[in-house]
Amino acid sequence: MLKQRITVVVTTILMLAFSTMEVSGQSLSSHVGIYQAPHTAWGHPDLQGIWDRRTITPLERPQRLANKAFLSPEEIIAYERASAARADGRPLDSTRRGISVHDPSDLDYGTTVVAGGQTSLIVDPADGRIPAYTQASAERVAARARAREGRGPADSWLDRSLTERCITWGIPNGMLPQAYNNNIQILQTPSAVLILNEMVHDIRIVPIDGRPHIPENIRQWHGDPRGHWEGDTLVVESTNFSGKTNFRRASENLRLVERFTRTGSNTLQYEFTVEDSTTWVQPWTVSFPMIRGDQPIYEFACHEGNHGLENILRIARNLEQQAAQ
Repeated sequence: MLKQRITVVVTTILMLAFSTMEVSGQSLSSHVGIYQAPHTAWGHPDLQGIWDRRTITPLERPQRLANKAFLSPEEIIAYERASAARADGRPLDSTRRGISVHDPSDLDYGTTVVAGGQTSLIVDPADGRIPAYTQASAERVAARARAREGRGPADSWLDRSLTERCITWGIPNGMLPQAYNNNIQILQTPSAVLILNEMVHDIRIVPIDGRPHIPENIRQWHGDPRGHWEGDTLVVESTNFSGKTNFRRASENLRLVERFTRTGSNTLQYEFTVEDSTTWVQPWTVSFPMIRGDQPIYEFACHEGNHGLENILRIARNLEQQAAQ
């Protein structure tokens, strides 16, 4: 079994390497017959289906692997075994500690690293880490803290996060592998692409008909997406974000560019680059494959069972009463 597993992993690494190479300025696909995506009736590459992004590969490269961009086949096996042995149900290098669910088996990170064995989902910068924050970002965080002086963490439901309030998981945060609900569904028409996230039932409708972005004074939770095709790759550029979405401290100046590419009958390569010069010292890029899912997407009935938010507020009021006695 070990020999077979090593053979599969090595083959995957070679396929990934060949798929990204270029020969004399032309894609290698024209030379060795790399996978050609099926097309819709109207001629666009067909990305439709349910795609599963589960993986135990961390977003950032662990410090202990600082100079290692890829795991060897033997290291992949050892990493997956060590992750499976973790008692709280989380991946080996998850920074979150402790059991946050009644049963760790309820968590659904998956059991494998991404194909090819990359040690982080971040592929640029080369160190696999989120770039340093800018001074402007630090000042913005400090200003928010000053604005909240004298307030408790649960004086109102408005003090709680958008995820706790069942509003949104955010973009691109909602496209990253999560503890559960790791599915997206893509539907296409000649003029638009719909992307449905199972997590918090986030839906984006991406026009691909060439229309311009909405006016700058209009800000939205998920930004304002506009798509176009570059060969077989769907490129989605989103601007006009609300500063309240606060993706890893990002401001309303966030610019997000996503790329969706079919690389096999059951694989969809996903990549995004985020840029905000008021937040990070440089743009950074995430890339990983999604696998075609064989299960339907279920309704994420967050509000109907959102006892957590209600209990947080109730406990805060009880603590206030105790302090006043």
